[in-house]
Amino acid sequence: MRQRVTVVLIARNGGEYLERTLSALASQTRSVDALIAVDAGSQDASAQLLAAAAPTAIVTVPPRVAPTFGGAARHVIAGLDAGDPESEWLWLLAHDNAPEPHALASLLAAVEVAPSVAVAGPKLMSFDRPDVIAEFGRSMTRLGASVAMVEGELDQAQHDVTEDVLGVAAHGMLIRRSVWDDLGGFDPGLPTIDAGLDLSVRARLAGHRVIGVPNARVLSAGGPELFDRPTASPSRHARIARTAQLHRRLVYAPALAVPIHWVSLVPLAILRSLLHLLGKHPSFIPGEFAAAFAAAFDGTVFGARRRIARSRKLGWGAIAPLRTSTATMRERRAQQREAEASGGSFAEPKIGYLGGGGLWLAAFAAIVGIVVFGPLLGSNSVVGGGLLPLSATFAELWSTVGYGWREIGTGFVGPADPFAAVLAVLGSLTFWNPSLAVVVLLFAALPLATAGAWFAARAITRTPWIPLVAGILWAASPPLISALMSGRLGAVIAHLALPWLVLLLLKAPKSVASAAGASLLFAVVCASAPSLAPALIIGWVAWMIARPRGVARLIAIPLLAVAMFAPLVLEQIRRAIPLALFADPGAPVGSVGATGWDLALMSATHGLNGWVPVAEALGLPAGSAYFVVAILLAPLGLLALLSLAVPGSGRAIPALALAFLGFATAVASAHLLVTAFGSVAVPVWPGAGLSLFWMGLVGAAIVSLEAIGAADREGRVAAFAAVVAPITAVALCVPLMAGLLAGESPVAASSGRLVPAVVDAEARTMPDVGTLVLTPTGDGALVADLQRGSGATLDDQSTLDATDPAIDAREEALARLAGNLASRGSYDPADDLSTLSVQFVVLADFEPLETGDMTRAERSAEAVRTRTVDSLDANARVIPVGSTSFGLLWRITDAPVAESIEGPSNVGTLEGRVVLAVQAAILLLTVLLAVPTHRRRRHVRETMSDSRATTFDEETDD
Repeated sequence: MRQRVTVVLIARNGGEYLERTLSALASQTRSVDALIAVDAGSQDASAQLLAAAAPTAIVTVPPRVAPTFGGAARHVIAGLDAGDPESEWLWLLAHDNAPEPHALASLLAAVEVAPSVAVAGPKLMSFDRPDVIAEFGRSMTRLGASVAMVEGELDQAQHDVTEDVLGVAAHGMLIRRSVWDDLGGFDPGLPTIDAGLDLSVRARLAGHRVIGVPNARVLSAGGPELFDRPTASPSRHARIARTAQLHRRLVYAPALAVPIHWVSLVPLAILRSLLHLLGKHPSFIPGEFAAAFAAAFDGTVFGARRRIARSRKLGWGAIAPLRTSTATMRERRAQQREAEASGGSFAEPKIGYLGGGGLWLAAFAAIVGIVVFGPLLGSNSVVGGGLLPLSATFAELWSTVGYGWREIGTGFVGPADPFAAVLAVLGSLTFWNPSLAVVVLLFAALPLATAGAWFAARAITRTPWIPLVAGILWAASPPLISALMSGRLGAVIAHLALPWLVLLLLKAPKSVASAAGASLLFAVVCASAPSLAPALIIGWVAWMIARPRGVARLIAIPLLAVAMFAPLVLEQIRRAIPLALFADPGAPVGSVGATGWDLALMSATHGLNGWVPVAEALGLPAGSAYFVVAILLAPLGLLALLSLAVPGSGRAIPALALAFLGFATAVASAHLLVTAFGSVAVPVWPGAGLSLFWMGLVGAAIVSLEAIGAADREGRVAAFAAVVAPITAVALCVPLMAGLLAGESPVAASSGRLVPAVVDAEARTMPDVGTLVLTPTGDGALVADLQRGSGATLDDQSTLDATDPAIDAREEALARLAGNLASRGSYDPADDLSTLSVQFVVLADFEPLETGDMTRAERSAEAVRTRTVDSLDANARVIPVGSTSFGLLWRITDAPVAESIEGPSNVGTLEGRVVLAVQAAILLLTVLLAVPTHRRRRHVRETMSDSRATTFDEETDD
């Protein structure tokens, strides 16, 4: 009996492919018996092309009736007159399926010699590369996931054996008409992906065979999900595939298991969402829930189960041998990872950290750090400048994060600085002694700086020695050394994080992991140096404009920083002092304001990083220091300016823009007075802005050095520039680094105590014992501070307290108590002592500002100190205890018993729990996304062109 073949050709906006497909059908060595041309709502010339081919019939199907290939095929075939269903075969083709001349003959030959075969599938070949197999055969895992048996392989006849398969693709499928009618065609619940697989599975359960015919080759420009659109994003493809898998799971499961599967849909979506976060595919998460709800409520499951029950003749064990085993899937994934690893790093510079000298540079920097910070060796904590010990335990460290009671001054309830979270993470690294982490960071700062700059420079240059130069310049940065010597921990952390932030930002447009890592570092830098936030936001916006195709990944980079700062922003806005958000976190540090010339010469305070005192010590005028520093900065400055004139100068523009933003930030910081050191208003420290300024100069210098190295064949000029710039930068920092060794730096080793030993011992039994600390200043004032228990640690500090212009009743009582205790009179301090629960008084030593002539200030402070000592000694309620390392100590007689005035913890209020929950959730999501995994490609319909343009829309991960 002669087999009759009816081709069902379905087109939707396929004019680009139809002419070739129709020509291929006309060229078949075994001609078709009928051609049913289906226009599924095309808006291009598809209808005209179909009509010009003179088909047997033309059917127009509105998109709303059958928007997909499977839906259109089911709708059209239901209306076809059936001759002899046993001898009639349906050949299902889409507009982009151009069969080779022998395709139909090969398919018919395979089914004619095997009457048990009811479904046959061709070898689908890539439309623009006919030698590459797009798909050949489908299977399922034990859990029901669809698997392409052959996909994306070069066709070398390795699969040219006609064999039984579990399923074939819907496009190109040849199926007996009687089997189609018995099975009810494609499942309406599988409109695109897995429609062919499901129909093949049902055919097998009905007792028929399904085979793949390798000699029948049909070109294909994409899968069924691309039938009505040119591209499918990874998230859309994942959603469609997951919906199909869940639908089949509910359809194929035993009746008793269906309710269990139905109930598990949403919990599984939640679990898989976490896995998508780990896999760097956050865009898949909405699709997970959409797939779960679609499978649960689309109303097609019970109809599909009835169709299977009606046609099934065999048990599920009949298809078990054709499923893909777990071992096979493991092997396939391993091969995929190996292929991606071999082909995914073509743009990475071939400079190894060890072979390129980066590790040796870090080791040398570590030795320098040990020498410079030698006086701190063996200490468990450090104090001085902006440094204080951290909380003694892991629990206390994390209790200062979020929203709750702030144990500083007279105490208050409010949000913590975001820097408290940075300190909590840092202290957790040495959880047995959190303060030790700060000591380790001081010693590790220089090698960490070299490493960060080395990797950042390697990303923008292929010259092996340039990352070494960048590492030296970044570690010898005057802002970094100045921050280390003055104990400004936030500025140090920001400086160390900046190169890594730039490196991840460069990769972020193409990598979710890099974007999430950049989000973490963006938050760390903003929390450690809030003055950098405006410059970072400007840079972030500019980078999105420059990389519009990566906006989807770049847009969320500031999200974590926004979540960390939001409670503080709201509080400072409520106080009507929004500029206080830029205050330096940590312990307040006084400093002498820097002039514009100081900032231009990389000095965050007056004194040119110690060069003015050196000049004066040598009997030279102070102006000579400016001349020396300018000469030492000249090599780096000239290289930065030269970057505008060398080949590839366009690469220097972002670096110089960064330098401009950094300098503008430094100037603005030097004029922003939001805190006070005693009675003297002090500006935001401009050193963080200078770090950004220095980074821009180093980046521009790298462009110049690379151009010089490429043009200088003998290498003499490049070698000279590469040696002189780092040497002069190191020389620039010598006075600062010598300060700690000479004992002139405020940073010193500490026992970890913040109050005298007597007070500390008392605090062990009375944690709320109050200590009034009086500190004379150089302008004749007396600063009063209230320490509770063992004292306020570094993580207890709050910019809300440091910038608060209002004075509440307890602060008024503190000021009144301090003023009257420091002067003789008839004042009775009993009420104020009781209000503040003060049992001890400490008169601390004078703390001068960082630089300047201190003679007059010291005389003024000494006069205040003497008057205070006389007044305290004359007060009958105050008993002198003696001299301590913290100053003179007195005990209050008949002191009131300290009453607990501590407010709610960071989880003690609804506000605190909400703040912690939101911040922790965003942090967790960011960390999960920052873990690098494999890459996933975008599904794109192939075109008639010989080459494809690359796109940043691919979801790739490092």
